[in-house]
Amino acid sequence: MNPADAVPRGHSPADVDLSVSVGTLRLRNPILAASGTFGYGLEFAHLVNLESLGGFVTKGLSRECIEGAPSPRVCETASGMLNAVGLQNVGVRTFVSEKLPVLRKIDTAVVVNVFGYTLEDYVEVIRVLEGEEGPAAYELNISCPNVKKGGMQFGSDPAMAAEVVSAARKAAVRRPLWVKLSPLVTDIGLIAKASVEAGADALTVANTYPAMSLDSRTGKSKLGNKTGGLSGPAIKPITLRLVWETSKAVSAPILGLGGIETASDVLEYLAVGATCVQVGTASFTDPRASERLVRELPKAFFEANMFTMNEIRGKFSAENG
Repeated sequence: MNPADAVPRGHSPADVDLSVSVGTLRLRNPILAASGTFGYGLEFAHLVNLESLGGFVTKGLSRECIEGAPSPRVCETASGMLNAVGLQNVGVRTFVSEKLPVLRKIDTAVVVNVFGYTLEDYVEVIRVLEGEEGPAAYELNISCPNVKKGGMQFGSDPAMAAEVVSAARKAAVRRPLWVKLSPLVTDIGLIAKASVEAGADALTVANTYPAMSLDSRTGKSKLGNKTGGLSGPAIKPITLRLVWETSKAVSAPILGLGGIETASDVLEYLAVGATCVQVGTASFTDPRASERLVRELPKAFFEANMFTMNEIRGKFSAENG
């Protein structure tokens, strides 16, 4: 007998099983890099072992290329970061011809973030991607303004959310459909229910929070735009509650993100009901943050005397009624 076979399960962090399923999509671990912070993934390939991650989400893709917001696009805030990138991207067709052929060679889940300003925009981006090999799933960013309805966010109203998710679901025949919810709602459970009933396979909770930062000497914005999206550790307590609220409203898998920097942060999100997490702002200060968390997580599980994902998921809700 091999001596290693005689070691009881639970003897070391190496015995921890981090594999997890988001619906039908099986991932080697619950750590994904978040959209908008990891480029198309390729930009980090020389720094991060992409195949060590559960996966990563590309920056948002639109029907046509978008140049984005004026610089400066990011600035530091207390315990966080403000960004106004303006959803710059190469457009779905350029992505398919230039980025996707390389991404196909990476053995990890490549989730494509999709956005638009009309319902038809979302459908067209998915239609183009449906004809290609490579993506593991789609993630809809419904925090975009619907230009046909006065600029109201798709994700701010249950009926509008259901409409865009339903249309995307009909177009997304080949792959799972994740929906990234906006935090700017009175009851995120209502939006979550509407999205799942319309066909969402999983929910990402949540996007950034609109905010601003000024230079007190000049009175001008520190960004090229007047406002931007707040992310980082400052938002973690708020988003943690949103994940918990969402988990009480739906049974669909939830991907939590907001201020995740340590293995302890990951465990907190899992405990309130998340199936996986996405690492965003931490990648700006430490490009290897996502890979580091994959290494640190087994020890955190072991020290908590847990060896599978099922032992912690929703633990907070279960123990607190």
